[in-house]
Formats: sequence, structure tokens, C-alpha cells
Amino acid sequence: MNLPFLNGRFAVIAITRHSIALAGQVIAVLPGAQLYAPEKFRTEAEVAAPGAAVCYAGKTGAQIPALFEHFDGIVAIVPLGAMVRMMAPHLKGKEHDPGVVVLDSAGRYAIPVLAGHLGGANALAEYLARALGALPVLTTASDAQETLAVDLLGRELGWTFTATKQVVVRTSAAVVNEEPVALVQEAGSRDWWMRHANGRSNALPANIRLLQKIEDVDPSIYGAVLWITQRKSDALPAALHEAIRDRLVVYTPPQGQI
Repeated sequence: MNLPFLNGRFAVIAITRHSIALAGQVIAVLPGAQLYAPEKFRTEAEVAAPGAAVCYAGKTGAQIPALFEHFDGIVAIVPLGAMVRMMAPHLKGKEHDPGVVVLDSAGRYAIPVLAGHLGGANALAEYLARALGALPVLTTASDAQETLAVDLLGRELGWTFTATKQVVVRTSAAVVNEEPVALVQEAGSRDWWMRHANGRSNALPANIRLLQKIEDVDPSIYGAVLWITQRKSDALPAALHEAIRDRLVVYTPPQGQI
């Protein structure tokens, strides 16, 4: 399991004696994580997370702004509705919010509730589910279907991509709606599927067709074109570029990557 922030900063919120005990298990599988718990449960918190317990006075909701600012991933052993209400005033956008996963106090379910995709909460939920014997509850289409996520492809490999938000939305829809998608790989590591965000163990979906060069793309067939290359988009033949520019995402691997 590849977490999107392997060296990330994690906080675990627990607000009852029972949830603090579960938080200790979470801390054990997230090295460096800190436990946030009410001051009245200081003794329990320090037993569950020796040297990593932060106890606060006042309301849990008052801790959210600082947690959002200082942590990449947050695990909340808090009722889902309560966590949603506490987070709501502090949301900035999926490009900026931390990944947040809610666990029930029995440790049966791991539910990504914020930044599941870009923020890595889906990956974190799956990781915790495996570690704790819980069930991950994923609702992001690409993760639920175990298919490719256009805006995460190659992230663990250091790839960058170029496309407008509108194009990312359109190509992502093509992928999850199982339209024919051309994936053209001219550069970069070839193990991108197994090292794709969240890790994939299933076969590449049948609607994604692998091609060796961009000139092989037939615009009349494909609803999306994902081009992994060291070439610039202006290297495309003009007619082909015009035909696919509204559905083209260009990925650039680091130089020399094999």
C-alpha cells in the first residue's frame, strides 16, 4: 500500500475512553502520528500514545483549524456527522484540504470524508482498514471501480501533468464511464499501474488501450488521450492536436526514468 504522503504528518482525534484505546492502535501503524484527546482523558491518552498525546481543553471543534494547518492526514474516531459539522467552516478546496478519515469507535469501518482523492484519504482509509481489520468505505468512482485516476497517474513516480481542469474532468469521466481511452507511453517507468495511487492489484481496465506513440491515436475512437512523453505538445501534428486537445492530458516523467 502506497500512502500519498509516506513522510506525512498525521493526527488522530479521539474523544471518548473507548475511542482513545482504538487510537492507540492507529498510532502504532502510523509512525510519528500524534493523538489529540480532551484534557479529561489525559491519563488514557498518555497510555495509548506514550510521548505522542496532545490534550486540549475546550471543544474539539476548536482544534480543527490548527489540525488542518499542520497535518496532511487526520484520522477522527468521532461520529461522522459531528466531524462533518466541525470541518465545514474550515474547508478551502480539494487541492488544499487534508485527507480526513473517520473510524467508528469499534474499528469496523474506515470512511474517507474529505480529500479522498487528491488529499489521499482513500489511500489512508485502505491502509488503516488492512492494518486494523476494518472495511474501507470508498465512494470516489475511480477508487471504487479500481480504475485509473487521471490526476494521480504517476504521482508516486514523480510525473507531472499538464491539462486544464475542464480537460481533467472530461477525461476522468471517460475513464470511469468505461469509454475507450488511449494511454500512450513514450517515456517513464513501465510499472505505473502497480505503483498507481492507492496501489492496484487488478488487471488494467479493458477500456484503457495502450499505444506506443501518439501518432497511433485515432481521434474518432477515443474519449480521452493520456500521453506519457518527454515531447512537447507542439510536437503533435497540427491536425491531430486540434482533434484531441479538448481530451488530452500530457504527463512528463523525470528525465532518464526507466
